[in-house]
Amino acid sequence: MKNRYEALLVLNAQGKDDTVKDIVDRLESEFQKEGAEIEQVQKMDKRQFSYQAGELDAGHFVNFIFHADSQLITKLRSKFKLDAEVYRQHYQRLRPKPEPRTKKVAETK
Repeated sequence: MKNRYEALLVLNAQGKDDTVKDIVDRLESEFQKEGAEIEQVQKMDKRQFSYQAGELDAGHFVNFIFHADSQLITKLRSKFKLDAEVYRQHYQRLRPKPEPRTKKVAETK
């Protein structure tokens, strides 16, 4: 059974601000190649860190919402851990989307 997940990735695109879109597209294709069904991609622009992390002081935040099997999360973690352009990653299981409720019309006599 596929669950709904959210992945927050912080990209290390220092000096490559014009190629962020290409990096996001590549990551999206990696998700799909591994079997995830992408629901939404939110590009949240570049944000400053509250403290300097090594040589980085800012990163591009990208949020992916997708459907996948639970074993895929472990596979994605290990794959993106080796990717130099992914600085941090966080995964969270989301509740399933509620079905839209239909309004009941009162019957008139």
